[in-house]
Amino acid sequence: MGTARVSNRRMVRASTSEATTTPNQNVVGRNISHVHQHAPGHGAVDTETVRGLLASFRAEVDDNESNLDHVVAVRAMTDTIAASLRTPDPQAQAGALRGVVHALPALVAGTVVEQGGEALVHAIASWIG
Repeated sequence: MGTARVSNRRMVRASTSEATTTPNQNVVGRNISHVHQHAPGHGAVDTETVRGLLASFRAEVDDNESNLDHVVAVRAMTDTIAASLRTPDPQAQAGALRGVVHALPALVAGTVVEQGGEALVHAIASWIG
């Protein structure tokens, strides 16, 4: 058996002289300098995580508002999230938050704020269960 180097810099054993590699995931033509990736275990998202992602996403929306077709609707959704976070029992607002989780991805799809919106949606979905 030969040893071959693959793109993720691990050494793997291959039965031939060529290693089988999995394709890299690339983002082409997009500025991803402010993307933060977080992969908590199920149920590990808390209110502070959602607040932080919301603040980040709002800043992205503000910075890119001229490029967003649905900026008013996106801001209304961020206001709904913020209002839910201010209540004594934010999870009591799960119905409103589920609406945001379903609608926001469609509004930001293909835009410069898509990744921030998706991160926020995934955190909310994990948080409310």
